[in-house]
Amino acid sequence: MFTVYNAEFVIRTKGKGTYEVTEKVAELVRASQVRTGLVNVFLQHTSASLLIFENADSSARRDLERFFERLVPEDATYFSHTMEGPDDMPSHIRMALTRTSESIPIADGQLRLGTWQGLFLYEHRAAGSERSLVVSVIGTTK
Repeated sequence: MFTVYNAEFVIRTKGKGTYEVTEKVAELVRASQVRTGLVNVFLQHTSASLLIFENADSSARRDLERFFERLVPEDATYFSHTMEGPDDMPSHIRMALTRTSESIPIADGQLRLGTWQGLFLYEHRAAGSERSLVVSVIGTTK
């Protein structure tokens, strides 16, 4: 039988960095009872993003974060959009360079991520925030 399952959850961040959400999404896939299909995760914000990235060695994520700090610096004098502080526009640009949604195949009721892959919320703001994620699971239950 074909089914569509929708859920939402909130992650409270503590500032810039990556926050793994793989297990929460896997939990929602299990709750959906979908055996074969696709899960889409959508982040409802413009100053954070989603990544499928290395989850075995946290130094890879720290390197990514340092790279983005250099790529889109907060002290650039050419930004005019600073309504919410000096990290406002850099956060929007970092989000635009990454993604706000990810789709992952499901087989045998499990996420089909690679051995060293995890799904991460990537917070681009210095201050912590509540981030809302929408999860849609589509597939067959048999």
